[in-house]
Amino acid sequence: MNGWVAGVDLGATKIALGLIAPDDRIVAYRRIATEGHAGGTAVVERIARSVAELEAEIPGEGWIAALGICSPGPVDHQTGMVIDPPNLKRLHHTPLRDMLAERLGVPVSLEHDAKAAALGEFYYGAGRGEPSMVYIVVGTGVGAAIIVDGQLHRGMHNAAGEIGHITLDRYGEPCVCGSQGCVETFVAGPWLARRYQRALEQKGRVAPVGLGEPITGETVASLAEDGDPLAVEVMTGAGEALGIAIASMAMILDIDLYVIGGSVARCGDMLLDPARQIVPRYSHQSVAACVRIVCTELGEDGPILGCGWLARQALERSSAR
Repeated sequence: MNGWVAGVDLGATKIALGLIAPDDRIVAYRRIATEGHAGGTAVVERIARSVAELEAEIPGEGWIAALGICSPGPVDHQTGMVIDPPNLKRLHHTPLRDMLAERLGVPVSLEHDAKAAALGEFYYGAGRGEPSMVYIVVGTGVGAAIIVDGQLHRGMHNAAGEIGHITLDRYGEPCVCGSQGCVETFVAGPWLARRYQRALEQKGRVAPVGLGEPITGETVASLAEDGDPLAVEVMTGAGEALGIAIASMAMILDIDLYVIGGSVARCGDMLLDPARQIVPRYSHQSVAACVRIVCTELGEDGPILGCGWLARQALERSSAR
């Protein structure tokens, strides 16, 4: 039986595609520019061409039998509609799933990118064998996907998992969401840079010699690794903020495993150790004793593998009709 599927991670600037073998390994990749300004039809056509290139690499008489695609939210996974992602304006209210299914002639599934990454991690990464898991993506923003007893928990309005907008300090920094002192204002990459720059100004210091502009979250992490005390302070504060948010989720959800992905997660234990250390201060000892905070095992492959899993589900639904 043919078991080849494709996973597609649609981003604001790039689209990553993977050819997934019957044993759930990604065996070939393509990466193309999104060019979302050209609109949905053009994006679908460019994805279709890349899928054809991947299919040509399948040995023997295999073919791509289904496709899963994920997109920044909000999306409607039931109707297959991309709703209104801020950085994909020309794809607002685009029936992407159905457009791709018609163009490719195979079953297609559409999901939110963080949820797809969570599914990849749950089935093929750090969550293997776990009954439940929370996947937290930390990058330009902060969000989470919650898996309970093997099923995505979406909430009544498909909005569950907005961990980035848990308020930690009601008198804190204004957040883009309109609130103040959100987790995102401590942990997200742009905020790491902002807090480091502000710390430099408060201390009357200038950026280290040779440091290119602008300062980014990646810059701050690199400086912290080199022992810069202000950068270490910023990263420690970010890790503690993440840990407080995880402690709150653990108290509410009673889930043990928290997998951290996204670009900021590349900081590893420099971010996660402060999170681990602070969880017992903000949750019951009996809860904290069970909490595990780990880095993603799959990295950028997570969303693609999650989309592959979704593609297989779409194929099963199609075969059952």
